[in-house]
Amino acid sequence: MKSLSSGFGWMIAAIAIVGVLSAAGVARAAHHARSAANEEGGTHSRGRGRAAPPPAVPLDQIRVFGDRPAPFALDAHAAMLIDARSGDLLYAYNEHERMQPASLAKMMTFYLTLQALSQKRVTLDTPVPISEAAWRLSLNNSVSRMFLQVGQRVPLKDLLYGLMVSSGNDAAVALSEYLAGSQDAFAEQMNDQAAKLGLSETHFANPDGLPVDGEYTTAADMVKLGRALIVNFPMALDYTSTKEFTFDKITQRNFNTLLFYDARVDGIKTGHVQEAGYHLVASARTPDMQLISAVMGTPSMEKRRVETDKLLDWAFRTFTTVSPDWHRAAPADLRVYQGDVDRVPIAPAGGTPYFTVSRGDETRVTLAATFPPRPLVAPLAQGTPVGELAITIAGKPVSSVPLITQTAVGEGGIVHRMADAVRLRL
Repeated sequence: MKSLSSGFGWMIAAIAIVGVLSAAGVARAAHHARSAANEEGGTHSRGRGRAAPPPAVPLDQIRVFGDRPAPFALDAHAAMLIDARSGDLLYAYNEHERMQPASLAKMMTFYLTLQALSQKRVTLDTPVPISEAAWRLSLNNSVSRMFLQVGQRVPLKDLLYGLMVSSGNDAAVALSEYLAGSQDAFAEQMNDQAAKLGLSETHFANPDGLPVDGEYTTAADMVKLGRALIVNFPMALDYTSTKEFTFDKITQRNFNTLLFYDARVDGIKTGHVQEAGYHLVASARTPDMQLISAVMGTPSMEKRRVETDKLLDWAFRTFTTVSPDWHRAAPADLRVYQGDVDRVPIAPAGGTPYFTVSRGDETRVTLAATFPPRPLVAPLAQGTPVGELAITIAGKPVSSVPLITQTAVGEGGIVHRMADAVRLRL
């Protein structure tokens, strides 16, 4: 009887252990599922209060390209939309209002990592060690993460996907520590790069955007950063347009749900913090136009998608981008006096000029070049503005770009300068 009783006890213990392990497995699976489905893992709900409803913005306070009347207001605290090719502002209000950036800060972490790749300081295969700090974030179910494990060495490429698709705070920390040695040092690099890009309304405090005092940005700066990303690093869209990413057998969908609704959309980043609301910086393109928008401070995840889609769709229906041949309106070079050469090549600033026009006006576009009446006199630095290339529709100026020198011109010899001095007086 004792042997039977002992055996029966072991059976009960074994069943109990199996039950505990099964429950743990189910709990872990449920935990992972919640983390994958939760809005950025709740990362940015550490705020100090719930976001106030976006104020109703009067239509006459919304600026629209071509001084058009505003088509609608958005259910958001601030918004800005530009034509990425021409740089023209298409729609904006409250775009300079400071807001907590939340996960939009990861756009700068992304930028600095792509910059390191372009400078060949790292490669996509570079194994990045995972620290305890990064790992602890992966254990926190109140933050978005890609579930990194301490001691792992993860290819940098996977961390880029984890950063931009899974919005992984753990990925942001791992990248920052590897590239700069510490999160604080990386934050300094973020702000240095922000200054170089002209983001004068932004201050970063960490690589992931977790709310801290003194951290802020604006819709205008986030649009500017989004444009810099896709212009300077076109490969950025390979990551931001990816709809889902699997790491360590855990698959997570991109938090930018607009990717699943509009095939024109190819990025860029979402963010959420309680006191500021839900943000979305979006990139979208058609064969004849590329747009970048920032819709910030919406009351819900669904609203930021709907409001952004409404804004982008309106712009695609209303405007288009044209690039007429500027050589038909301006000469390839200009006469320069008293220089070491007689002519200097010129071209539009920024290379091929792009202009935004209303749909239907594409065939009414003409280009005209204007130059100051005074002659060019050496020395001239490369990039000196020497004229203007203006686009007109039915004779009405719409937009313009400067014409600049393509090379520097030094002073010529004394005989040449004297001869040109006589010519200038004639």
